[in-house]
Amino acid sequence: MWQTVFFALSGPPEAKAPHHFERAMNTNDEDIRGSTAFDATSEAPRPEPAKRKSRPRSAKTTRENILRAAKKIFSKDGYDGARVDKISKAAKSYDSLIYYYFGSKEKLFVEVLEGAYKDIFEAEKNLELDMEDPVGSLRKIIEFPFRYYLANPEVITLLGTENLQKGKHIGKSRTADQYALPAISILEEVIQRGVDKGLFRKGVNCRKLYMAMTALGYFYVSNRYTFSAFLNVDLMDAEKIDGWASYMSDLLLDSVLKK
Repeated sequence: MWQTVFFALSGPPEAKAPHHFERAMNTNDEDIRGSTAFDATSEAPRPEPAKRKSRPRSAKTTRENILRAAKKIFSKDGYDGARVDKISKAAKSYDSLIYYYFGSKEKLFVEVLEGAYKDIFEAEKNLELDMEDPVGSLRKIIEFPFRYYLANPEVITLLGTENLQKGKHIGKSRTADQYALPAISILEEVIQRGVDKGLFRKGVNCRKLYMAMTALGYFYVSNRYTFSAFLNVDLMDAEKIDGWASYMSDLLLDSVLKK
């Protein structure tokens, strides 16, 4: 009889809690951590509606934190030197979350590279250009990669690392080849505007022009330390930086101006 009363008061027994990775699909990141086994005998907590609404935001934040930390570690230690445990520690996260969200270190690196390219081209698309002044607009476009690399030197290291790897990681990206297209389209629009105004010559190859301006900026920043020593100057001096930006734009403008 007492057993019957107790059952009526307490209700039917809880169902066995699922494995911790299955629970991760319906709970926040705190349920997917480390290698600690999930205690199947413990009572599973009942999530409240307010917490349930915040979970997608928590997962997004965790992912972004991992990507930020990975970008720093990959740019500092290179691909081979960057360890998953070091990235998770820098992100204040767990190794298991990196594998849960990205699948592997290589896939994480690919996303870091994609993000770096995307950031460059998104910033370039947001340049304020005056189409009534194609010469001034072209100068701004030519100088942009150089000044972006100066403000974000970790990008130089990331790209250098991937070039040492012969591009084998970025080659697996499904989106990398899409990022440059809008930037080149803007360049083509400015060039065509200059042609229409009789300022630029016809037949300018905008892809080669784009490669030239990125190469001139990339070389300066990636070799700033060695060339500072070779030339016995501080290439990071503001005057030297502005001088190189002007030289770049003068050089490339001269190649497209109508003679």
